[in-house]
Amino acid sequence: MTESRGLVLIVEDERHIADVQRLYLAREGFGVHVETDGIAGLAAARRMHPVAIVLDIGLPGLDGIAFCRALRDVGDWTPVLLVTARGEEADRILGLELGADDYLTKPFSPRELVARVKTVLRRAAGPPGQTESVGRLNVDPISRTVRCDGEPVELTATEFNLLAYLLQHVGQVFTREQLLARVWGYPGYRDTRMVDVFVSQLRAKLGEASPIRTVRGVGYSATASGR
Repeated sequence: MTESRGLVLIVEDERHIADVQRLYLAREGFGVHVETDGIAGLAAARRMHPVAIVLDIGLPGLDGIAFCRALRDVGDWTPVLLVTARGEEADRILGLELGADDYLTKPFSPRELVARVKTVLRRAAGPPGQTESVGRLNVDPISRTVRCDGEPVELTATEFNLLAYLLQHVGQVFTREQLLARVWGYPGYRDTRMVDVFVSQLRAKLGEASPIRTVRGVGYSATASGR
């Protein structure tokens, strides 16, 4: 018997889509629980403590945006993979700003879903590395904590990994495509706007202590001090 990789919660109101997602994730050794509306899904997330949540935006009862906001407002940073329709770009960006870790646009391959869930979980585990102290920030990759002037800063798994990667390469400039490949694990991925959203979120949370600089026409880098 294959050892379980942990429980994935699917919140999807289209039953046939949820059944296919469940089948493919179960084949890869995940335990899977499905809910078909947002209210029941949020209750399940709080009760079951899944390792990841596959969350449709267009849900009855409580939509995916409100669901994600409710999770993050109480300090629940379970990795969330948003599932969106093609016309939901604004909601997709808002979901990322609220703390979702990634997204898929319908229609998508169930194999792509499984690959994305695995990648999100790898990011949540985080890369090995040494504690970085830059300016007013202290970033500890073992405990996956960030402190600014000694005070904790709450980051999603992806926000943490992006910050840690840039700080491990202070002064080096990365294109958005390079960051998608090295932080997200998506070589050749075309939607580079996702990088901009996460950089914006980091800057909002770190304020004047943010070490991230925009290099016009190229991408981003980290400096040895905040603003």
